[in-house]
Amino acid sequence: MFLRLKARLGYWLARRLFRWPWFIRQPRSWRWMEGQYARMANLGDVGAQSFYGHILTFRGQGLGAREEGIRLLRLAALSGDGKSAYQLGVISLAGSASKAPDAAEAARWWKLSAQAGHPLASLKLEQLNLPH
Repeated sequence: MFLRLKARLGYWLARRLFRWPWFIRQPRSWRWMEGQYARMANLGDVGAQSFYGHILTFRGQGLGAREEGIRLLRLAALSGDGKSAYQLGVISLAGSASKAPDAAEAARWWKLSAQAGHPLASLKLEQLNLPH
């Protein structure tokens, strides 16, 4: 119980400090903040999985960080986070060096995102124009 409370307080503080650009530029502070995000995401917090997944996917260093970010986004999306599902659709349609673009997978993620209320997901589905 104490460790969960400590994790929640650390995550709360790290999210507040994220708004201060000078604090983020400090390597030691950034490592501490990443530790707080990772701990909360590993505890199964959907918001933390989404937030840290976005950071790792789009700002992480290296392929391992990107893959971990996508894994966290997938966990958040499957738990009902519309923003994560939307981003997974974008990633699926773009493809990567190891995976070809997949319009059917993108449509699946965007359908999930639309069900969660993401405003752009329905538009992306219409633009995709896949046969049903």
